[in-house]
Amino acid sequence: MQQLTGKIYDIQGFSVQDGPGVRTTVFLKGCPLRCPWCHSPESRRFDTELNWMHIRCTGLDACGKCLGVCPRNCITRGEPTRGVTGEEISYPAVDKTDCDECGLCAKACKATALYMCGDDKTVDEVMHRIERDMPFYEDSGGGVTVSGGECLSQPAFTLELLKRCKTLSVNTAVDTTGFVRWETIEKVMPYADLFLYDLKCMDEALHERVIGVPGGLILENAVKIAEAGGSLWVRIPVMPMFNDSEEHFEKYAAFLSGIKDSIVMVQLLPYHKMGVSKYARLLTREQVFVAEPPTDELMEARKQQLEAAGLPVRIH
Repeated sequence: MQQLTGKIYDIQGFSVQDGPGVRTTVFLKGCPLRCPWCHSPESRRFDTELNWMHIRCTGLDACGKCLGVCPRNCITRGEPTRGVTGEEISYPAVDKTDCDECGLCAKACKATALYMCGDDKTVDEVMHRIERDMPFYEDSGGGVTVSGGECLSQPAFTLELLKRCKTLSVNTAVDTTGFVRWETIEKVMPYADLFLYDLKCMDEALHERVIGVPGGLILENAVKIAEAGGSLWVRIPVMPMFNDSEEHFEKYAAFLSGIKDSIVMVQLLPYHKMGVSKYARLLTREQVFVAEPPTDELMEARKQQLEAAGLPVRIH
């Protein structure tokens, strides 16, 4: 009998930012949103994909095992570049235009500079990893967070993983964009102690124009979770030129005040540039959003706005 599998791109132990206490965060691939500032662009596609980490590559003259293995000839010798010690190094030139993500080049790469992002894992395999971390949960009040991408885009796997965690009395959190059918959220609610709930924007037209999907469903689902007795840890990415204004945070305060009794925490996440380098690893020509991070003074002002509405707030 074939076992249920999920497409996973990372499992992170000793996580302290994905809910209360020390947690194990399971990251599932695939997301319907296209946030220009996404700090995990490897999470967006639903399939396994080829990545290249330049810093790991020893150069074609020292290795070169990736040359000649691609049946579509997507990997060729690139123009020599000068290394940190002054010598010229030739790196592979990877053209993903005709790449079918077969992974042969990644298997040949001994330095794992070329690697495949996204593994199919069974619930048993993930639970085996989780069980190793359980002593940390008991001491810290932590548990397991199922994240993404959008973990509820793999609903059957997420539901089964949550059920298995609850059989071991492990605290569970679901990190979600909220852009899923209510029926999907409703099924996982009995097994989710907490929803880490992303609110990108309060303007529906702006949400659709920038992020690619309308925001109305996200707000509706937040209200429904609150009405159904769920607990919300709201996460707001504070983005320059998008949602960082005083006026926009007045809208956040008004909306969140209406579901205040369900909110455990509002976490403000200042924009950072740490994810920018990941876009190059995907070997695409996608234009990357880059801006100056918000100042400490702005972050404190937005925190005080929400606190004035009686909301518990902290800055990441």
